[in-house]
Amino acid sequence: MSSRPTYHAHVGGQDVDLPLVPLGDELTIALLITVDLGVDFIAAAASELAEILRPLGVDVIATAATMGIPVAIEVSRALGLDDYVVLHKTPKINLADALTEDVRSITTGPVQQLRLDRARLDRVAGRRVAFVDDVISTGSSALAAVRLLRRAGADITGIGVLVTETDAWRPVLGKDAELVHALGAIPVFRPGQDGTLVEDWVG
Repeated sequence: MSSRPTYHAHVGGQDVDLPLVPLGDELTIALLITVDLGVDFIAAAASELAEILRPLGVDVIATAATMGIPVAIEVSRALGLDDYVVLHKTPKINLADALTEDVRSITTGPVQQLRLDRARLDRVAGRRVAFVDDVISTGSSALAAVRLLRRAGADITGIGVLVTETDAWRPVLGKDAELVHALGAIPVFRPGQDGTLVEDWVG
């Protein structure tokens, strides 16, 4: 049994204890890993997220690999959609001429590229697209995804996530922050004067 400290988070109608993971001496995050939460948890959360997105008249769900994929599958299923689009982060043989957008995530460090397979352009061009993911933290990943999808001709109608992390993403997304729908919110953590972790909701 792990003795790692946790943060008790609310994700829609469900509660989950997220492990606290230091990213350095001055920053600790509550780590939400979709593939560790179980099928039932993601299905229930995605169903709630789908009901929020349903009034937007979404034609297709898009997400970024890899942690957003379980969310995209279940949101699509709940909306009665039989297709979804994945923006990939690793080079594959079918992505040699993909549309790309640079992105940096708080949990991955170095600059990566989001890649949209040109064979999938017809799935988003001229269609109402909702981008879904596990967490919005700095907002950089969501911003890159939205930029890439718009370059492909998508009409971005919403951004749906399980949780937002602090408010640092709002100025990064600018006007697109109004498109964000989340089932919950979590802070990051900074060391207090006594050495204990203090919640930081601003970022």
